[in-house]
Amino acid sequence: MEIISGGVCAAQGFKASGVHCGIRKNRTKRDLGLIYSEKECTAAAVYTSNLVKGAPLIITENNIADGKAQAVICNSGNANTCNKGGEKVAEDTCKELGKALGIPYKDIIVASTGVIGQPLDIAPIKVGIPELVKGLSESGSSLAAEAIMTTDTEEKEIAVKFKINGKTCRMGGIAKGSGMIHPNLATMLVFITTDCNISDKMLKKALKTDVQSTFNMVSIDGDTSTNDMVAVLANGMAGNEKIDKDGEDFNEFMKALNTVNVALCRKIAADGEGATKLLECKVYGAKTLEDAKKVAKSVVCSSLLKAAMFGADANWGRVLCAIGYSGADVDINCIDVAFFSDSGMITVCMNGVGVDFSEELAKKVLSTNDIDIIVRLNQGQYSATAWGCDLTYDYVKINGDYRT
Repeated sequence: MEIISGGVCAAQGFKASGVHCGIRKNRTKRDLGLIYSEKECTAAAVYTSNLVKGAPLIITENNIADGKAQAVICNSGNANTCNKGGEKVAEDTCKELGKALGIPYKDIIVASTGVIGQPLDIAPIKVGIPELVKGLSESGSSLAAEAIMTTDTEEKEIAVKFKINGKTCRMGGIAKGSGMIHPNLATMLVFITTDCNISDKMLKKALKTDVQSTFNMVSIDGDTSTNDMVAVLANGMAGNEKIDKDGEDFNEFMKALNTVNVALCRKIAADGEGATKLLECKVYGAKTLEDAKKVAKSVVCSSLLKAAMFGADANWGRVLCAIGYSGADVDINCIDVAFFSDSGMITVCMNGVGVDFSEELAKKVLSTNDIDIIVRLNQGQYSATAWGCDLTYDYVKINGDYRT
């Protein structure tokens, strides 16, 4: 496995672009992104668990019911959610793009992100589509990544190269996600492309399996969004023998997908609204995988712990508190807790009680941008990882006037 450049354009046959079409008032911000494959792809997607779902998700789920797609279009600045006629706007967007690309409109994944409850005018999208299509480029991944951003402060993209049966395959992804992010998928917008040849059945299996240990383990603020999806397109242009069953080839594909997804999880968590620190909670020694996940998610979701991490305060009691209400089957008297960063590691709790430690060293460890919270339950063989961020003053500032 090798990390490479190119994002969603790293795989053969994929191009992307991004433009400002006028959904956003600020003309310096791109607000319409496109990913396109020169060949039809197998496709799979997972969607938000929120009962309130954006209109684009409904249209996308219908469009790719046959396991096929060839393009992704996404606007930022407006979520197209809870709007009368929202589904028609999403479908008409697909129809306009289908005409421009010369493909069936049903082969298009459509997504939106931004403010909920404000009508989305299709006029600027219609105007922007010709320029969007004209701008398609093999170096356009970063433009598409920029176009789907809302309160994100940086583009999020990754790509890898891997081997399937001696054939070189590539996989890349872009993501947006900074706030309104909480486990139970999806919790952001993520678009992944690959030139690997894989059946739609196995692609769906791979995605649904991997998100349980990746995107479902990210939390920024405890709010599960209405518009989130993770979608994967595979055009088969790498020329490997089609992956249509479990086995070594499928396992290699899963490794690549997991590498891409974990990288995007870390980027999303690190760029949480107002965040200054990436938090990674690693849990070891749980009785079951479910217990390990419950503990890890509970720790990164704790507002009190997130605030302590912002202040570089080694308040380990908040870790135990979060474990205690997680719902996991644990013996508190067996738990060890430590904090780790590039500045060192410090153990703060053993067997459920505090130990003497240097506050000076703890402050140093917790004053970095990337902090591991290590929890050893010492009661089994299962482990899990969750990602989050610190809670800062700026989170309230950003969300206090998000709409206005």
